[in-house]
Amino acid sequence: MNPENLISRKKFLYQAGMLGVAAAVASITGEAKNLMQDGKKIRVGLIGCGSVSTKYLPHLSKSPYVQLVSTCDIIPERAKKAAEQYNIPNHYPSIEKMLAGAPFDLLVVTTDMQEHGRLNKIAIQAGKHVWSEKPLANTYKEGKELVDLARQKKVRVWGAPVVVNSPQFAFMAKAINQGKLGKVAAAHAHYGHLGPTWSAFFYEKLGGSMPDLGVYNMASLTGLLGPAKSVVAMLNVITPTRKVDNRPNPIKVEAEDNAMVLMEHASGALSHVQCGFNYFDPYGHGGDGQDKPTISIWGTEGNMHLIGYDWAPFGVDMATFESEEKTIRYAEDTGSYVWEEGASVIAKSLATGVEPLVNVDHSLHVLEIIEAARRSQEEGRRITLQSTFKWPMIT
Repeated sequence: MNPENLISRKKFLYQAGMLGVAAAVASITGEAKNLMQDGKKIRVGLIGCGSVSTKYLPHLSKSPYVQLVSTCDIIPERAKKAAEQYNIPNHYPSIEKMLAGAPFDLLVVTTDMQEHGRLNKIAIQAGKHVWSEKPLANTYKEGKELVDLARQKKVRVWGAPVVVNSPQFAFMAKAINQGKLGKVAAAHAHYGHLGPTWSAFFYEKLGGSMPDLGVYNMASLTGLLGPAKSVVAMLNVITPTRKVDNRPNPIKVEAEDNAMVLMEHASGALSHVQCGFNYFDPYGHGGDGQDKPTISIWGTEGNMHLIGYDWAPFGVDMATFESEEKTIRYAEDTGSYVWEEGASVIAKSLATGVEPLVNVDHSLHVLEIIEAARRSQEEGRRITLQSTFKWPMIT
């Protein structure tokens, strides 16, 4: 038998088992009672027709669980153009007009990050499910209030990123939980480039490299090593002014463009996230051709390295005593995973009642880490966290 086929069969059986567990969880949770059953298509409205939407809309348009109903943007021409391109029947210039227009079930939010909390709250108050690009809100308090409000309104809210959906994450989580690395002691993750040029919001207050870039690594490391107990960080601005496409003159950089964040996990492991907008990277913002480790984890009996960025991974290198200390490449099959799949995955969940792996408690925890890192820089001390999430995510 071809070894590659054997690996694929094991992966299939594992994923099938996970779906069975998820379905059982969905059948007993009170929150699941509002999910739409019987394979109905979920009516989707998307707000924010900028760069991120150009990835989301093609993916959503191909989903058998999605009916694209409307687009919305404060620049009406962008909403109209997106609607015409994907044969979407309605487009609106504001969320208020969108909510008063054609009915829909799920709002997909891909606007400037500073607007996420406000828009998510308006949608939840109107009784809509929400999939939000990262971050879910501007502060942990605002995010927690959104989740509490959603439960009161009997709707659901979820937040990007979806790094936990990749087959590479599944392989790494399973290896750790099976003790392949022994006692995990430390981990490092990094992601950076020279910074986005298409909008000022990345550099304005409550923007920054952490909610744009570091958020991926924070989600991966907490998903693999468990919730963080405390955070210590150093943040600063390396490039004080920037020229961006949607401003006539250079802008002042207000949010961190350089970050080092140290996390203490409940498991005892220490991990480090490095992210910024000042990194020369031959792979660029898109990461095409990235074939080097971006996440590394060390334990007493082995080490493991994610190859490629965690939002676009394609392999895991692992060396253990069991492998006679030789580094072997695993999990080279990327499957169908792409970073922009979040809203499509949620539409499928709403249509079938099967709980997704990505969950809002994890998103809230990562949001608190970002806020704690900023407090640590301001106050010069370690910040204790209060949030948590169910872990391990994959057993």
